[in-house]
Amino acid sequence: MSRLFPRTALWSRRLRAALAVLATAVAMCGVVLAATSTPSSAATCNGYVGLTFDDGPTGSTSALLNVLRSNGVRATMFNVGQNVQNNRSAAQAQVAAGMWVANHSWNHAHMTSMSQAQMQSDLSQTSSAIQSATGSRPVLFRPPYGETNSTLQSVASSLGMRQVLWDVDSQDWNGASVSQIVANASRLQAGQVILMHDGIQNTRDAIPQIVANLTSRNLCPGMISPSTGRAVAPDGTTPPPTTTPPPSGGTCTATATTPNVWGDRYNTSVTVSGASTWTVVVAITSPQRVTTIWNGTATWDSSGTVMTMRSNGSGNTFGFTTMTNGNSSARPQIRSCTSG
Repeated sequence: MSRLFPRTALWSRRLRAALAVLATAVAMCGVVLAATSTPSSAATCNGYVGLTFDDGPTGSTSALLNVLRSNGVRATMFNVGQNVQNNRSAAQAQVAAGMWVANHSWNHAHMTSMSQAQMQSDLSQTSSAIQSATGSRPVLFRPPYGETNSTLQSVASSLGMRQVLWDVDSQDWNGASVSQIVANASRLQAGQVILMHDGIQNTRDAIPQIVANLTSRNLCPGMISPSTGRAVAPDGTTPPPTTTPPPSGGTCTATATTPNVWGDRYNTSVTVSGASTWTVVVAITSPQRVTTIWNGTATWDSSGTVMTMRSNGSGNTFGFTTMTNGNSSARPQIRSCTSG
């Protein structure tokens, strides 16, 4: 037994070494398999769709860009000029993330009630604000509410922009759930465009499932052609998404949702993260008006459309009821969130 023990110990050591080598080889094979089966490398694009987000930039633009980039998506952002002017860093982050920026009017007014001169001024001012902030002048225009006429189209064309509406409405503006948004997006066909909005949590939550559904049908997010208004392959002139986080724009984050929508009013719930005491600035689209607030202390600017809400010790979620006053599609926009 004394002579066999050293041999047994030696055999055991050799066996353990062989098993370790085998385990390493298996692990390496696993890494190779994982790398070759990722959606980005396996995807085949037999057609393209246009994912579009209206009404930005908002206080949630950074969160939206993070979701889009983590899913390898480039999209078209139809920006409101007034929002760009008030949040230049977020507009710059859109372009840095590889998104296309487009014109969605100055302050989301009903443009068909304007004179031709007013239309011209509105769209020109918006394009100039976007170009000043991002370095890119829009070649696409989407009229607020989808309301248009031949005069508005002619004005947009004179400013070098093609009008783009949508083929599929996600209904995210109407309080659609994540599953409803995903189901609506599943109707997209090659060349078509879907309407979504910046600043809506359910929309951000739906993006991974939307992308998975598109991938399963060999469809890929693309750009919108300024010649045809249809979704086509990216032209390669815009840099792809990067992993650099966009500017946060403040020391806390405020996320708005609309859990309840009725015919003449809706509720907005805002959750603040990153600060226990906070100040959140919210913009309301005229002629909408806030009638009730809770869990915060509000003050208003002279226009009655910009609300500054401060924490009052009731937690990190506040809310308010807004009367639509005939404007049923607009939703409040978070402009900033600061601690203290």
